[in-house]
Amino acid sequence: MASVSQSTQDFVPIKEIRDGIVVLKDGSLRSVIMASSVNFALKSDDERTSILLQFQNFLNALDFSIQIFIQSRRLDIRPYLALLEQRKKEQVNDLMKIQTQEYVEFIKKFTDSTNIMTKNFFVIVPYSAAILRKGGKFSTLLKRKESGDQAVETANLSFEENRTQLEQRMAIVEQGLVRSGIRIARLGTEEVTELFYKLFNPGETEKPVQMN
Repeated sequence: MASVSQSTQDFVPIKEIRDGIVVLKDGSLRSVIMASSVNFALKSDDERTSILLQFQNFLNALDFSIQIFIQSRRLDIRPYLALLEQRKKEQVNDLMKIQTQEYVEFIKKFTDSTNIMTKNFFVIVPYSAAILRKGGKFSTLLKRKESGDQAVETANLSFEENRTQLEQRMAIVEQGLVRSGIRIARLGTEEVTELFYKLFNPGETEKPVQMN
């Protein structure tokens, strides 16, 4: 049997990213919210209890599933070191040059001996429209031949309808998170694209940094 070569995109379930919304190949939608963390160590017992109760109420009130994704990566300190090296070259005071170099060496030794991690928290909100079974009674009645322009118009209308439903879910999730004391931000198209690019290309963060 001849093997069929497949590109990497064949294994990625994403069809497109439109207006900050991820459209999957099965037609379902996903929207991504970036959430802040909460430092319990700085909270009193009453504050901790209040936060937990609010978050519990938020989860219990949901009638749809969500996904909580935690991205943990080692902090790339190289751009900061490159900036310090540039600042050192711009210094006209010899003492400041020496102090800057000593600081650079300290940062290098500290990061080499300690894994400094960064964590980002995301909440993914899904929506899947109800799909009629192929060959069903209503499916047959609604089936019709469409021109190219009509097909595009129908697809856009379907997207907007599904987007409205997704927006309603997003509002519920955002309200629940804010009540729990969590700061939030919706990811736009560029942010979502960058997030998935880094997920599928983890080696990109290891590229060498040019130091002039």
